[in-house]
Amino acid sequence: MKLQKQSVGKIGDREYHKYVIIVPNEDIEKAGFKEGEELVAESKKGEIKLKRR
Repeated sequence: MKLQKQSVGKIGDREYHKYVIIVPNEDIEKAGFKEGEELVAESKKGEIKLKRR
């Protein structure tokens, strides 16, 4: 898995970013997620859990 930071724009002197997590296909299939599904994240220090909305 890989965490990537992407620039989404600049307003004035401030630059804005979003983060993208690259998840291997086999992990997506194991979880039963499908492309386009809405997911929600629960996070705490050192951990992020994804669930269907």
